[in-house]
Amino acid sequence: MKKLFVGIALATFTFSATAQVQAPAPSPAAKIEQTVGLTDISIAYSRPQVKGRTVFGDLVPYGKMWRTGANKAVQFSASTDLMVEGKELKAGNYALFTVPNKDNWDIVFYEETEIWGTPREWVDSLEALRVNVKTMTLNDNVESFTISIDNVVESKKAQVSISWATTKVMFNIETPMEKMALASIEKTMAGPSAGDYYSAASFYLETGKDLEQALVWIKKSSELREKEAYWVLRKQSLIEAELGKTDDAIKTAKRSLELAEKAGNGDYVKMNKESIAEWSKK
Repeated sequence: MKKLFVGIALATFTFSATAQVQAPAPSPAAKIEQTVGLTDISIAYSRPQVKGRTVFGDLVPYGKMWRTGANKAVQFSASTDLMVEGKELKAGNYALFTVPNKDNWDIVFYEETEIWGTPREWVDSLEALRVNVKTMTLNDNVESFTISIDNVVESKKAQVSISWATTKVMFNIETPMEKMALASIEKTMAGPSAGDYYSAASFYLETGKDLEQALVWIKKSSELREKEAYWVLRKQSLIEAELGKTDDAIKTAKRSLELAEKAGNGDYVKMNKESIAEWSKK
């Protein structure tokens, strides 16, 4: 009998320790992602239901900051700067809040994102942007709170829509697609930059590939710069040393040392002195 009791108790403990009740969330999570031009936009939010209630002006009071949905504040992310209703919003992650009114809403982007509900204390300096948009009345009831990205046009413009019950608001966004595309074209057509040549030469040196080509690239990196850079000359001296061009390596290292001393970079001063001493013995 005692063994039976112990067995029942153990089984009960095991069940209580491992079992989890699964039930649908009353306000399920949702996430939308959209590329507009060359900009990636994502919005994560929760979706409460109307359930026969009067939403705006009652469940959601007019004139008060609202989390915009349920649970955690809406997470809005943009990979590049945007224009929102003609005003600049820097690239980054934001909490999106709203202030609903009968005829218009404030749309607010807030720099503190890890907020459940609305902030206990609103910090004006964390408010990245606030715009005001007009409300629209829908003919059909939207049961589940919905945010969408609509009307993507010209590969650079779109509208973010917020709909619930019979109310809808939209705000316009515009991305710097043309500016980004032109910058990319100009960079590509202009050829590799000084940094590109430096990176390529460094890779060839580190992996023991064609060092003569690495030397061409590192010299090209210097040529494209407005002034000599001690770290580029340091890399050139290492390539020359690997090629057995010891006299050239010492000469280049001495110039790198001189520039590093002027810049006050002790690490490069030390490395160059040690290399010059080592190569001078050969």
